[in-house]
Amino acid sequence: MLSVSNLSKKYASGFSALKNVSLEIQPGEIFALLGPNGAGKTTLISIICGIVNASEGTVTVGGHDNVRDYRAARAMIGLVPQELTTDAFESVWDTVSFSRGLFGKPANPQHIEKVLKSLSLWDKKDNKIRTLSGGMKRRLLIAKALSHEPQVLFLDEPTAGVDVALRRDMWELVRSLRDTGVTIILTTHYIEEAEEMADRIGVISHGELILVEEKAELMRKLGKKQLTLNLQQPLAELPAALSGYQLALSGEGSELTYTYDGRDESVDIVGLLKAISDAGVAFKDLQTSQSSLEDIFVDLVKDRSASA
Repeated sequence: MLSVSNLSKKYASGFSALKNVSLEIQPGEIFALLGPNGAGKTTLISIICGIVNASEGTVTVGGHDNVRDYRAARAMIGLVPQELTTDAFESVWDTVSFSRGLFGKPANPQHIEKVLKSLSLWDKKDNKIRTLSGGMKRRLLIAKALSHEPQVLFLDEPTAGVDVALRRDMWELVRSLRDTGVTIILTTHYIEEAEEMADRIGVISHGELILVEEKAELMRKLGKKQLTLNLQQPLAELPAALSGYQLALSGEGSELTYTYDGRDESVDIVGLLKAISDAGVAFKDLQTSQSSLEDIFVDLVKDRSASA
């Protein structure tokens, strides 16, 4: 549905916002793009949507080149920007209908009604935009983006500034859109948003796409597990008999931590616990935990920043 090939953006100042980004998005997929501020997320979306010109590379949407066949490519895309940019004195119905007309689509009151009802905006259809709450304005931006029946929907920080309840409502909306066949690409600062919704996840840092992976596979490949033992008596240092294990003391010597790769079948937790017991170290409790997507994301960006 969407193909990005060797895309770069370099400004006159010499700043490279994007560096040789290549990406394939499949029909009906929810793809989450994660990255810190200034990583290049919005620049990538802006180029795909035809708002910003690329320095190098190509973009095709549904097989249409977004430069040579701009109108066809752009008509397949709906964009929900970060900024709440709407005419405050227009009505909800008029602004959504107008957005449809911008793409040369004939009037379709039934479709506009369906979109507004799906976004819980139907009872606000005659209200001026200035009277809407922030959450309603966010929903209105989505309605405008869906007005011309796009096949690809970009959500740039869709839940920024909305409360938890509305955020979950919007997650449900995104899933329902995907169920109708819409391909969805979202950028987000909320790690749990990507973990909750995405089929695949991309991580961008300093303008480079450093990883694209199935969410479950990403968790499996990069997720670390940690075993923490709460000791009965604090240790000043590790016993020599345990020096061969990757153990770390913390909590002023009251905790012993073992971090390991959950994929490694050679890891012998039972053997480790026996070795700890044989070394005369007694523990009163133990806990295990696994890296979250947030842990993985932070580690990836930290590693890339360190090597930059």
